[in-house]
Amino acid sequence: MSGGLAPRYANALVSHSRLVVVLVLLLTAVVAAGAAIGESEDGEIGDFETDSEETEALEEIEATYETDDAVVTQIVVRDEGGDVLTRDSLLDGLELQQDVRDDEELNETLDEQGFVGLENLVATGAVFEDRAEEANGAPDTSQPTLEEQIDALDSRSDADVEDLLADVLDPDEAGDDEGDAQGPEQGGEGDDPYEFLPTGYEPGETESESRLVLLFQDDEAGPDDESDTVADAQVEIDGLVDERFDDAFVFGDGVTDEASSSAVGDSFAIITPVAIVLVLGVLAITYRDVVDVLIGLFGIGVVMAWLAGIMGWLEIPSSQLLIAVPFLLIGLSIDYALHVVMRYREARAGMLEDGGDDSRTGMRVGLAGVVLALAAATVSTSVGFLSNVVSPLPAIQDFAILSAGGILATFVAFAILVPALKVEVDGVLEGRFDRNRAKRPFGSSSGAGNRILSRVAAVPRRVPLGIVFVAFLLATGGAYGATTIDTEFNEADFLPEDAPEWAKAMPGPLAPDTYTISDDAAYLGDNFADRGEGGQTQILVTENVTDPAALTAMADATTTDDGVLSGDSTEADDGTIVLRPDGEAAIDGPPSVIDEIASDNETVASELEERDTTGDGLPNEDVAGFYDVLFDADADRAADVLHRVDGDGGDVDGGDGDGGNNVDDGESGGDTEYESARLLVNVQGDASAQDVDDDTRDVADEIEDTAPVSAVATGGPVTTAVVQDALLETLVQAFAVTLVVILVFLTGLYWYRHRAPSLGAVTIAPVVAALAWLLGTMALLDVPFNSETAVITSLAIGLGVDYSIHVSERFVAERDERESLEAALTATITGTGGALLGSAATTAAGFGVLALALSPPLQRFGLVTGLSIVFAFIACLTVLPCLLVLRERVHERLGRYRN
Repeated sequence: MSGGLAPRYANALVSHSRLVVVLVLLLTAVVAAGAAIGESEDGEIGDFETDSEETEALEEIEATYETDDAVVTQIVVRDEGGDVLTRDSLLDGLELQQDVRDDEELNETLDEQGFVGLENLVATGAVFEDRAEEANGAPDTSQPTLEEQIDALDSRSDADVEDLLADVLDPDEAGDDEGDAQGPEQGGEGDDPYEFLPTGYEPGETESESRLVLLFQDDEAGPDDESDTVADAQVEIDGLVDERFDDAFVFGDGVTDEASSSAVGDSFAIITPVAIVLVLGVLAITYRDVVDVLIGLFGIGVVMAWLAGIMGWLEIPSSQLLIAVPFLLIGLSIDYALHVVMRYREARAGMLEDGGDDSRTGMRVGLAGVVLALAAATVSTSVGFLSNVVSPLPAIQDFAILSAGGILATFVAFAILVPALKVEVDGVLEGRFDRNRAKRPFGSSSGAGNRILSRVAAVPRRVPLGIVFVAFLLATGGAYGATTIDTEFNEADFLPEDAPEWAKAMPGPLAPDTYTISDDAAYLGDNFADRGEGGQTQILVTENVTDPAALTAMADATTTDDGVLSGDSTEADDGTIVLRPDGEAAIDGPPSVIDEIASDNETVASELEERDTTGDGLPNEDVAGFYDVLFDADADRAADVLHRVDGDGGDVDGGDGDGGNNVDDGESGGDTEYESARLLVNVQGDASAQDVDDDTRDVADEIEDTAPVSAVATGGPVTTAVVQDALLETLVQAFAVTLVVILVFLTGLYWYRHRAPSLGAVTIAPVVAALAWLLGTMALLDVPFNSETAVITSLAIGLGVDYSIHVSERFVAERDERESLEAALTATITGTGGALLGSAATTAAGFGVLALALSPPLQRFGLVTGLSIVFAFIACLTVLPCLLVLRERVHERLGRYRN
């Protein structure tokens, strides 16, 4: 569209405006049909995959070890300053379990384990006492029913219950009582009562301010079309808990998802009216015309229809990464619309001064003057985002394609449809209803906006070097701040926070709920071992598993007396690995299983004594033979931490993640071999994935450094950290690639059109400055730079490039027409600057108000988006004009007075 191409394009579009409107609407209908025809799935950041030894280790564990598919929901009963181990409190816990069991729908969601808590251990002990008194011979040791547990506990006095509790919590006896507390996948020792008490509990005490109850649910409960059955059950059980206890809470995915969804709904209920008023208010001030506002909103609707259609046709799964795309397009849409309308108004205003006025002629002149900038902005931003397709992560590729397609849709809507539609609408209003559609452009006519922009235009002429120097210092500071910014990903940061007092004081329908889920998560993480997906990591040990040094290394690396867990790393404020009440790390592996089985089985203890030549409680000779003894004594427990195959490579213990020892040793094709061992590490569920990853790797590295084995840290938090780090690295690389691609494009464009390649670097410099300012501000405000906010900061590039191109293009055009540099600057800043001011104010107000949301992701989105828009606008109206002035002065000294 160089040279005379832009006027010819504008003339063709205006001459066939009605046909253009019809064709674009038909094309929009075809594209938008993809939203209904195409199929796309929901995705999350956590669903991203990347090849790594950590994911391979996790896949091997899932294929060779028993995995518990049960959903673990945690119930915390607390009484700050009081005692939750009283007879009444324990009975309330059992009766709560009975309430759930009596509800047929809730009961169907429970798996075989159901509820497990300290109340079950104490009540089971009471039942066994009663059976022993009634039995003439050997008492019945079968697991008592819930009704039996309630009756046995209810029939005892407070003193009797306290005596039972003292027996259960006796440090010398704990772990020997009946009752299965939890499976290995939850990281416990089978029936350790301390697992249900806070980490600050003193062993032997019969009082505690809080206790934990575990609820195991069947992940496959309910019909296929009711996949949320378990989550819904958690929410309903939460209500029963509130009815039964004064201070208790349920923590599980269903409860957190419900709270997050409710918080988002409350946030939008509060913020949407405010945002709409702000956006429409700014648009009304900028346009001062209802028809133009409606046309702009219609264009945005067309862009959103294209976006939904592209996602459908290309079957792009929705994910958190794509949250920035619609907001980027809305921001670009408002900007494009304002530039088209204001240049149209400028053209008509100029014709009025010359004694004539015509809407079609005005659109021809106005569109011809702005379409090149729109095209350049479209190509540069879309190509820049499209450069992300080189990413190895499919989600980043989807983000790149969708962004580029949406930016193209924005050009179609506002460089083709909106100009043609406005010509038709204005023609009808002027021809049939005699309504004058010639309006004054914002910022160019007399008024507050013009006065402000005129003063801004005077600054670059007076102190351009000083402005650039200050901007450089701020950018340098921002770049330094970027090196200190938090890059951790913590799922606890996504939990909603309670509303401020001003929000709670709003009228009934607008008043938000009370949200304690964030505080509950913090309390759970500080006081108990999280049994959720993020509460456990694993270490896979392979090669020379039966070497005595391997067993010793595992024991040394996981004790608080030696290895990496000694010293300050085990302090609650520093380490993420959970400590049991006895001060030992909550790590389950071959050493702990050996100690556990040997303490209950005399044969194993005897075999261990024969093979333990150092007195450290571990076999130092014939480790493989001792492992065989271990499997003979308790195959299920041994299979939790050791994997063996027969001499022909067949899985002795069933394989396929089943564990369970389904095949007898005698059926194998040869001698048994031990291929791997694993450690199950309980970690704080509210800690960042990166911190958990570091601590787990420290244990694995210690094992690998002191024994001839391979030890790989893995598990949910570890693989999450690996994916997040890979994702963040990819996004940072994409930023660099995007800036380079845009720089090359603009350099070539300005060289081709104006023989001024230096304009490319000048145009992109404010974008880099704005990005540095943004990162530095994020560091000051403690906003993390992770895969979530890294995508949002792409707005700084997308909108920044768009703003810069409009200013540069307008300056070049005005410099050719004006006698002086001062006049060109004033016309550029009051003309294009007015459109940019309206665009920036509208988008910043609309999205910046999200900083008031109750949902942390929405808060961060609103804050970062608002800052990116404001910084991009400031840079384009201060730094860029100063650079243009300095460039002109350099050229004048070199004897080159024009581009």
